[in-house]
Amino acid sequence: MKKKVWVITACILTFLLSFTFLFKEGIIFDYLGINVSLPFTKTMDIPTPLSDTDQNNNGIPDQLDIVYTARKEVEQRTPYKSVYYDGGYPPDTEGVCTDVVWRGLLGAGINLKDLMDKDIAENTELYPRVGGSPDPNIDFRRVPNQSVFLERYAESLTTVVTKGDIKNLEQWQPGDIVVFLGGDFDHVGIVSDKRTKDGIPYIIHNTYPFASEIKLTAFQSPITGHFRWKF
Repeated sequence: MKKKVWVITACILTFLLSFTFLFKEGIIFDYLGINVSLPFTKTMDIPTPLSDTDQNNNGIPDQLDIVYTARKEVEQRTPYKSVYYDGGYPPDTEGVCTDVVWRGLLGAGINLKDLMDKDIAENTELYPRVGGSPDPNIDFRRVPNQSVFLERYAESLTTVVTKGDIKNLEQWQPGDIVVFLGGDFDHVGIVSDKRTKDGIPYIIHNTYPFASEIKLTAFQSPITGHFRWKF
């Protein structure tokens, strides 16, 4: 009887571990900050051609400034909290997915709010999510608005992720911005400088319950935009 209990327990634990490992490509482990790859995964060396641009003169390429600043959201596990604030900016201790983007860009000396507020005021009709009435307190924090702005001013890149294709995976570089529209909910994140063994990039994002760094392919919504700031 005791042996039977041990066997059942072992089977349950094996199932739970396998489920945790395989569910959405290990997204549960990613949320816990444990980056794992499937066993026997072939290692792929994906080139990382970084821009020499360093607008804030801190000795770090702006692409990596964006990543390192965004990663602070993960390190402090910034809670997901969607609130309207006078002045626009939420406290550093909370945020949503779009806050990861403007905070990351700010790390490279790029003030996304100012740039978006100006463009929305001058081209309101191009931003459907504004509804014809610009509101600097919230417009820059809406995913569709960020998407429109990036389509206008950033470099647009592939929205396809092809496993095993080095040329395709090389197009996904640190500091890129990924937009997901039309799924269960609108979302946005920043491509990390981390990859899986087989070259799939991670993204830094914030969705309930807190900011995390997950595999790009683990997020199930369709990728509708992939952008790189024109440094």
